[in-house]
Amino acid sequence: MSDTNIILFFIGLILFLSVLASSLARFGPPLLLIFLVCGMLAGSDGIGHIRFDSVPLAYFIANLALAVILLDGGLRTHWDSFRVGLRPALSLATVGVLVSASLAGAVIAAVLHVDWRYGLLLGSIVASTDAAAVFSQLRSSGVTLNQRVSATLEIESGTNDPMAIFLVTYLIAVIGKHQGFALSAIAGELLRQFGIGVVGGLALGYALSVLVSKLQLVEGLYALMICSGGVMAFTAINQLGGSGFLGIYLVGLVVGNRRNHATEHVFRVMDGLAWLAQAGMFLVLGLLVSPSQLWADAGPAFLIALFLILVARPAAVFVSLLPFHFPLREQGFIAWVGLRGAVPIVLSLFPLMAHIKGGQFLFDITFAVVLLSLIIQGTSLGAMARLLRLEVPREPLPEAVFNFEGRRPERYQMMAYRIGAASSLANTTADVLGRFPDLRVVAATRGDRLLFPKTGFVYTVDDRLYLIAPEHDAQELGQLFRGDGRRSEPQPRAFFGSFTVNGTAKVQDLAEAYAVAVDAEFADLSIAEYMRRRLRRRPVRGDVVDLQALRMTVRSLENGVIIQVGLQLITGTNPADKREGRRSTRDPGDGPR
Repeated sequence: MSDTNIILFFIGLILFLSVLASSLARFGPPLLLIFLVCGMLAGSDGIGHIRFDSVPLAYFIANLALAVILLDGGLRTHWDSFRVGLRPALSLATVGVLVSASLAGAVIAAVLHVDWRYGLLLGSIVASTDAAAVFSQLRSSGVTLNQRVSATLEIESGTNDPMAIFLVTYLIAVIGKHQGFALSAIAGELLRQFGIGVVGGLALGYALSVLVSKLQLVEGLYALMICSGGVMAFTAINQLGGSGFLGIYLVGLVVGNRRNHATEHVFRVMDGLAWLAQAGMFLVLGLLVSPSQLWADAGPAFLIALFLILVARPAAVFVSLLPFHFPLREQGFIAWVGLRGAVPIVLSLFPLMAHIKGGQFLFDITFAVVLLSLIIQGTSLGAMARLLRLEVPREPLPEAVFNFEGRRPERYQMMAYRIGAASSLANTTADVLGRFPDLRVVAATRGDRLLFPKTGFVYTVDDRLYLIAPEHDAQELGQLFRGDGRRSEPQPRAFFGSFTVNGTAKVQDLAEAYAVAVDAEFADLSIAEYMRRRLRRRPVRGDVVDLQALRMTVRSLENGVIIQVGLQLITGTNPADKREGRRSTRDPGDGPR
């Protein structure tokens, strides 16, 4: 076997075994941790005995992989989520990184007995959360978070790289030249990184989206075009002195939210590319590490990781989110999901490439901290979300979607739904869908048979229907087809309550119907406006406001406006207490027990 074939064989073997090992992720370990461990086992200190020590090559592969991962994350972020999470995420990505790096730097300098500049450098390296880790864990955790928390976490992980990269590169320059800090230089460089990243990302994303919408290509080439265009935008923005990571995330955001050929088949291809990028990146980074050296540094790394998880990250989250009125439960969860991943490891390559004294030690400590973060935080993400009661019922969306552009103002889609065991459609005729005037049933599958329902056709459980309907009917159809979800998930009726009212209804009418008192200043408000004032933040699905014994839960929104509200009576509330808006024992925004 030639050298080329041997190399390709082992690359394929390591990747193949890593993907097989990923099946263990359903038992707890994060996928990224599995890939890292597989890389370490294949390295010179492991059973594979592969000697890999090319820092520049690892840096190149990691940058390319992160670009693809951030592009995929941007493509999947909706504008409404972006609007909800942008301001708190930017605060976390700037103020939060500074607070976390400063606190961690001070403790690292004391624990490792190093110069404070080295402490601050290592603190800056491990301060930022990682897009690959956050995107992967949120999607594989099996829990559905409310939009405010999930959007804030994902946007933060996609935008905090510029601050961390700047701090690391600036501190390396300070250490190398033995210079002090210049605040004017820091502010100017930050403005350049963020400014060029934002402008370049939005402009190049718009240009790419227009080009994608105009060209007629083979279906499989659209994803390749978007990916290659995103990578070119990433390099161009970097070359201009901006943040390529921020820029490519915005490119994905713009392309994914404009009407073009970036539909479901593109997302499937991008999903595969993103997984390949994550697997390849973590395998390569794992090859760089010596497990024996990690064990030698385990003590100080464990102390640093605990301080980051229990002190630095919570303090950074509290300070950063103070103006945005996040409930304490949501702040606690955001603090816990400060996952470290590939980005800190990539940043720890900077001192090695700059030949900073002690660079290898900084890399080993960083790698150990990342491993501990993935083990402690990554494996407990789902359990923590349930403990803090942040899980909301899963949106009843179609199993598959294909977009149409109809002549009417509505946007039509072909949707695929499966009839659940609790669905009211089971054992009924096809005529029951007649209440959706613009819906057309195209076909159905039952087992391995393809059927074409006609008048009098009787549906059964597990039938899969393919139909064409306006986009705005998707959620209602999903509720009809699904019924109640799995027992492990929050059930819509228990979570939102048995009754639903429109957000335009008057608070006074609701108060009279349920015999509760409301202050005169709120009486003429709509329920939607009343809840928004009580919440003091942009509402999201699952937000709760209590009006004495009546609990109101946001059920659906449109463009940030509350459309439907679920109602339920709170048990154990003192009816004699007539003070408006009194809660039982919890904060505004707490979900049902």
